[in-house]
Amino acid sequence: MVEVICDTNFLIHLATNRIKNIDNLDVEIGQITFVVPQVVKNELLQLEKIQEKKQEIKLTLDYIKNFKIIPILGSFADKELINYVSKNRVIIATMDKELKKQIKNNGSSIISFSNNRIILES
Repeated sequence: MVEVICDTNFLIHLATNRIKNIDNLDVEIGQITFVVPQVVKNELLQLEKIQEKKQEIKLTLDYIKNFKIIPILGSFADKELINYVSKNRVIIATMDKELKKQIKNNGSSIISFSNNRIILES
């Protein structure tokens, strides 16, 4: 089982959209489990205070309530994920183009979305 570290925008998309291949991921990508860095959960809790985002963030927090929380801490999620990736070869789930580029430069892989399907980018 491979742990995939999720960033904030990936989790919001995962929780608020119908993902076409969510039930076939183990066949298409392999056995994975999504994990949430503490810094990302903290970011979601901050976003929940913004009235326009409150509903989708509430859905996201409810969706991830049983996800494993991992101790990646800090004040800015993208920066902490890049620091973590520079020391550990991991898979990061993100939709952020700049973050994807930096993760690939560090030799790690990315899981993202394409047409509401989860895809693995190397």
